[in-house]
Amino acid sequence: QVQLVESGGGLVQAGGSLRLSCAASGHTFTDYGIGWFRQAPGKERDFVASINYSGGTTNYANSVNGRFTISRANAKNTVFLQMNSLTPEDTAVYYCAADVPPYNSPIDRGTYDYWGQGTQVTVSP
Repeated sequence: QVQLVESGGGLVQAGGSLRLSCAASGHTFTDYGIGWFRQAPGKERDFVASINYSGGTTNYANSVNGRFTISRANAKNTVFLQMNSLTPEDTAVYYCAADVPPYNSPIDRGTYDYWGQGTQVTVSP
């Protein structure tokens, strides 16, 4: 079992920055990957970024590449999503997800076994 809690969302003006956090607990004897997804009303839940703890590999959606950075704290099971140069198109609920082995494609929603409750990000013009 893995439990995830997102935090750091809020309202920011276009061009601003936010840092989201994903605190993970449980499943301490094996490594797991972490992905960030986002969903706006009436739209599907889209891939944003992922990080593989075993391989140190990261992936980004084309829409956020160069603006967002995913990273993990060395001391604890916490993953961050640094979001810079935000635009109104980034407005969505952002979800953290965990992938327990065996691993599959990190950009696929079906890959992930556990999901957090989400945190709202709103970018005003």
